[in-house]
Amino acid sequence: MGGMLESLLAFAGAAVLIAMAPGPSTVVIMRQSMRSGRRAGLATVLGNETGVLLWGVAAAVGLSALLAASRLAYEGLRVAGAVVLVWFGVRALWHARRGGPAAAGAGAEEGLEGGGGPGAGGSGWRCYRLGLVTNFANPKAGVFAVSFLPQFVPEGWPVAAVLVGFSVLWALIDLVWYTGVVWLVGAARRVLGRPGVRRRLDQVSGVVLVALGVRLAAEAR
Repeated sequence: MGGMLESLLAFAGAAVLIAMAPGPSTVVIMRQSMRSGRRAGLATVLGNETGVLLWGVAAAVGLSALLAASRLAYEGLRVAGAVVLVWFGVRALWHARRGGPAAAGAGAEEGLEGGGGPGAGGSGWRCYRLGLVTNFANPKAGVFAVSFLPQFVPEGWPVAAVLVGFSVLWALIDLVWYTGVVWLVGAARRVLGRPGVRRRLDQVSGVVLVALGVRLAAEAR
């Protein structure tokens, strides 16, 4: 039992550091929180954490190992993920350029749904799917799950069960961190929601998402 406790503490510390590291999910969650409020931000967080759980379960059943071992599978997911991130970034830049009330209610996820209009960005289901797709758009998450989680499994414990348990803990730690991010963005939304500030933030988030997509597309495995 002592070995498991030590593993849990070590894993929790590592998971906190991972959650704090900025990435595509951070950008998308902050943008949705700024544009559509805390409820939309939390829906995006829940979608992202569903992705974390699914990657962890995939690691437990060996699917992430296939992704790590198969160059074709990894490259296919990498290219698809890069396209998704670039598309989200381009949509953000387009809304920043267009400005006005209509843009204020629309989100990058409109490109996924094919719908839109004022207030569309605040739909909980749309935001949930946006968070889920953003998480899946990063193939490193799958490779990371299969290379990171097993390191903390104590000797003699059932690997699959422990991996699932660690995945739940990982998602919960992520959830706590991003909930704090959503709350902080919501607290500053009155300032961030001003048209000029919002346009500038859309530009910044768009550039960051495009840069992350291009980097993902260009990097060698």
